[in-house]
Amino acid sequence: MLDVGDKAPGFSLPADGGEQVTLSKLKGKPVILYFYPKDDTSGCTKEAISFSGLNGEFSKFGVEIIGVSPDSVASHETFKAKHKLSVTLVADEEKTLAQAYGVWVEKNMYGRKYMGVERATFLVDPKGKIAGVWRKVKVPGHAEKVLEAVQDLAA
Repeated sequence: MLDVGDKAPGFSLPADGGEQVTLSKLKGKPVILYFYPKDDTSGCTKEAISFSGLNGEFSKFGVEIIGVSPDSVASHETFKAKHKLSVTLVADEEKTLAQAYGVWVEKNMYGRKYMGVERATFLVDPKGKIAGVWRKVKVPGHAEKVLEAVQDLAA
């Protein structure tokens, strides 16, 4: 289980727009990695819109916001265009990043057990260490809480 102070697991994954996002190339700037279960579902859409809406505030601190789900790049591009999202979305189709961050977990809905992404957010500091962890995220007000943590990190 990753915690504050741990080294953030590295990755290089395809993102919307045909780019490859590599954590080591973002060293020197804070990074928000928010894991969400699925493109275009109600909670995930609200979360993505919240982070996109605050992207201007986050960018004042040089923060890179990256949404991560098991959906494909094509799905991400459709989702991003439909909701005019301004955050980067990476495709973790093999769930390797979700596993590395401990968010690929057994879930239970209506008595049925299945594996899925637990909604979670990690703030990675400019040196590549975890500076903040939010697990089992409730979407309302979450992006604002993460912004407060970024402001504290910069202070």
